[in-house]
Amino acid sequence: MTEASKVGRRAARMPIRSAVLMIRGDQSWTSDVEDISATGVRIARPADWIGQSGDLFVLDMLFGEDLNIHLDARVARVSDDEIGFIFSRIPADKEIPLWNLLGRHADEQERWRNEK
Repeated sequence: MTEASKVGRRAARMPIRSAVLMIRGDQSWTSDVEDISATGVRIARPADWIGQSGDLFVLDMLFGEDLNIHLDARVARVSDDEIGFIFSRIPADKEIPLWNLLGRHADEQERWRNEK
């Protein structure tokens, strides 16, 4: 892999701490959101979590006392400590609250480096 192919752009991530409930079928896990962007979310991986790249989950995220964002997301990557999800479907009534939460991060992009 060339040096140029290791650098890319992605939706800007906003660091945030929040509770999340991950649901797949009759299984569920609770954890914490590490950061969120306009396209996905990074979550701390629970020790007993079961899943793999491509699996579809329902995420129920709580931000503060008033904002609950419930959406569908696919596992994009998994490590020992984290799970990266990409949003599959954001309900229409949650789009504006999500963009308001993200603020300037909703429209920004950031550079990232693939370490592999």
